[in-house]
Amino acid sequence: MESVTKVISKDDFTLELWFNDGSHRLFDARPYLDRGVFTQLKDVSKFKQAYVALDTVCWPGDLDIAPETLYDRSVPLKN
Repeated sequence: MESVTKVISKDDFTLELWFNDGSHRLFDARPYLDRGVFTQLKDVSKFKQAYVALDTVCWPGDLDIAPETLYDRSVPLKN
């Protein structure tokens, strides 16, 4: 199973991600910002508080996205 090892949140609501398999990927969170609890992340200052915990990306307030979703719905970046 994929595990997130590093995250950098961007002003355009994307996440630059590194995974335990060595891959470096980009996840676009914008489609999620109108759904349920994720509407809280429309505030870019809150979105940029992303951190890695429990093998995935989390935000304050017990928000997280499953690492499988982050991996499957992201695109590879060149290192």
